[in-house]
Amino acid sequence: MSGATDRGDSRHLMTSSVATRILGWVGLAAMAVMALLGLVVSPRDRIQGEAVRLLYIHVPTIWVAYGSFVLTAVASALYLWRGSSREDRGRHYDRIAGAAGEVAVLFLALTLVTGMLWGRITWGVFWQWDARLTTTALMFVSYLGYLAIRNMPADIEARSKRAAIAALLAAVNIPIVHFSVEWWRTLHQKASIRSDRNSEITGDMFATLMFSLLAFTLVAAWLMIHRYRLVRLEEIREEEGLALAVSARRAEGVNA
Repeated sequence: MSGATDRGDSRHLMTSSVATRILGWVGLAAMAVMALLGLVVSPRDRIQGEAVRLLYIHVPTIWVAYGSFVLTAVASALYLWRGSSREDRGRHYDRIAGAAGEVAVLFLALTLVTGMLWGRITWGVFWQWDARLTTTALMFVSYLGYLAIRNMPADIEARSKRAAIAALLAAVNIPIVHFSVEWWRTLHQKASIRSDRNSEITGDMFATLMFSLLAFTLVAAWLMIHRYRLVRLEEIREEEGLALAVSARRAEGVNA
């Protein structure tokens, strides 16, 4: 009965729901509008010139990465708290953690790439080992390690538990990266939007940045939903492979 259920679950996961398809199209449209706002409507900066347009990718990607890493940590904590039994919601939390972690690493990679391009234009070099860049690179490497643990060949429950612990340890880097420009002297500028004083950007630039945050969030949500489904499909394939191996061993015992 469980095999039939898994096959039915597998077929369901391989098809997108109407809501997911709508989310995908809305996200695509939002990215198109963001490109129009960032390249045409938003003016050039009086200091940074055309390089300021990288802001509309650089800032949203790091904020999406932050949010996804936090979701990974919360889901990992819930997985450890609720237990790792396949019969409860523990597996659900583990899948959320894995999907969010992969999306976060993707967006953090975009942050690093756009930051390097920005650095080349404003500082004259692609990379400087200052506080913000160094802590961001360390965070990127720590979450690559988290994903590596998730893909290690091992029992699914033991592997997920190790990954959950690694995610909680890696989450310590999030506030360090965010506040590094406040705690240490760094080439990286301070936050463009701050709660304790007026924002560094206003007008069309501010509106474009806020819309960019929305657009990237929609795309990240769509990617996370599909990655969650793929994680579940991978689990089903792994469980089916284990069942076949056990059946083969039993058959060998009967025929011996």
